[in-house]
This record gives sequence, structure tokens and C-alpha cells, in this order.
Amino acid sequence: MQTVFARGEKVPAARRLRLARNLLLMAGAVTLLIYPWVFSLPFPRHLMIMVFLYATLAQAWNILGGYAGQMSLAQHVFFGAGAYTSTLLLVKLGLSPWLGAFASVVVASCLAIIIGYPCFKLKGHYFSIATLIIGEISLTAMINWKWAGGAAGLLIPYLERSSLVLFQFSDKLPYYYIALGMAALVFITVHRIERSKPGYYFRAIKDDPDATQMLGIDIGRYRLLAFAIHAAFTAATGVFYAQYVLFIDPDSVFLYMTSVLAMLSAILGGLGTLWGPLLGTLVLVPLSELTRVHWGGGGRAVHLVVYGVLIIVLAVYRPTGLMGLIRQFKRRRLGRWLS
Repeated sequence: MQTVFARGEKVPAARRLRLARNLLLMAGAVTLLIYPWVFSLPFPRHLMIMVFLYATLAQAWNILGGYAGQMSLAQHVFFGAGAYTSTLLLVKLGLSPWLGAFASVVVASCLAIIIGYPCFKLKGHYFSIATLIIGEISLTAMINWKWAGGAAGLLIPYLERSSLVLFQFSDKLPYYYIALGMAALVFITVHRIERSKPGYYFRAIKDDPDATQMLGIDIGRYRLLAFAIHAAFTAATGVFYAQYVLFIDPDSVFLYMTSVLAMLSAILGGLGTLWGPLLGTLVLVPLSELTRVHWGGGGRAVHLVVYGVLIIVLAVYRPTGLMGLIRQFKRRRLGRWLS
């Protein structure tokens, strides 16, 4: 099927679609880059920082749950491990949070392998229950670990001036671009994974693990790989969060709802898709932040009620999430365009 441009040259329709997609991506990138200059007040910038933060968490969970099909409920363990590792290195040893971020990624990846090796011997909901229990054990352990601050948590010393080395800034603009870069990195990584051998293996393991194993693929190895990648990005997000709020405690960074919201964002947007986690986050985070601002503590669960209704509606009418709706719309438009 071919279309004709104004100059008369014939160009395949697929090429025209790729061109339109690339132009749309470029427009989105430019919009995100100029956003903090157009909206210079603290709240609009904070809102987008939270979008980037949770989009990174949702995409990290999507690698494990959406592509590899392993429904983990322990993402908050790696989020908290990242936050505490970098903060302890800063407070106790005076190391830069950038070095702490590298250490956090290594610690979280090793922790994922330690947790995943026995847990991946369980199947289905037993694996999810095991990760949930590990999350509760981690929370209890951190509350009782006095050297790490215990239940009182850790306060990161506030600097009166901005410092790139110590990852502290007096304005939200640097945080915005760092969060944007972190989100871009995880999306680029997933884009590469989709077209790589591990990505094909992840999807095969999700669809039929027994058949995949019969083909000679070491499913345990690739599950651990997905778990480690997911943990690394989650830990990096925890480091950013700690430096952004300058205070952590077990109840804030080992919070079970962190795993739930990341998981639900991916489900709402579309599991196993590149842009699904971002779409889900764009629905949840603004709703959460706006209800918090307008109703305070009394409205903190409103976004969860609305989000739950959206999940139910999509589960009944469109199990593939918001990306399924977009793909259906694109097919209809494309059919009319090419007819």
C-alpha cells in the first residue's frame, strides 16, 4: 500500500507512519524540555517530577511484571534499599549521593538475586505472597535497626546553597531535569529490551514457561535478570526521592503502597507495553496530587477510588489497558486512511 506526497514521490504507508511517530516523539520531547520554563511555579514542576518518578517505578515494575510475567509485590523493598544505602553513605561516611546511587544499584541488584533465587521456585500467586511477606519483613527490620535511624528515620543535612556534588538544589529545576533523564533512561532501556534476545525470552516465559524451558532456555536465569534490572532502576528512584525530600524513614520508603501504585499504573496503561506505564502514571499522579492539595488528608483516598473504578472498567471492557484503546483507535483511523 502506498501513498503520494505533494511532490509526487511515492512513499510506503509504513514509512509515513514512522515519520509521523518520530515527529510526535520529537514534539513530546521538546514539550517536556521547555515545560519548567513555561510553568515556573513550584507546584507544576513538582507535579511533573512526581510523574517522572512514578513513571520510572511503573516502567521498572513493567519489566518484571509486564514482560516477564512475575507479579512481584516487593518493589518497595528495593526503593527503600536505594534510599537508605545512599543516605547512610552520605550521613555516616560523607560520600556523595552520586556514588551512593551507584552503590544502591549494586546493593539492590544483589538483593534481587538473593530474594529471587528461592522465590522463583514458587509459581503464580505463591510467588506474589512470598514477595509481599519479604516486604513486611524488610519494613520491620528497618524499624528496629537503630544504627540506620530506626523508626525515627534519617535526616539529610540541608545546605543553604546548591551543590551538584551533594545532589541538593535550592530550586526544583535541576530536580526536574534529573527526574526526566532518569525516566528517559528506563524507557530507552525497555525499548532496547523489547527488541533484544532477553526481551523475547521474557515474553516467552510469561506466555508459557514450561514450553520455554523445554526449548532449553534457562527461565530461572532470565527471571533473575528481569528482577535485577527492575531492582536497579527502582533503587535509583529511591536515591532520587531521598535527596528530593531530604528525609527518609521506614514508613515512607518501605511503604507497601509504592509497589501497589507502580503496579496499578502499569496495569492501567497496559502491561508489557512501552508507553503503558507512562499513560497510567499520567492518570494517577495528577489525580493524587490534586486531591491532596484541594482536600488534604480528607481526600487522600479519592484518587484510589477513581483509579479502582478505571481498573474495573478496563478489566471488563479493555483488559489491554489504555494502550489497547489507543491501538484500536489507530487501527480504525489507519483503515479509513488507507481505504
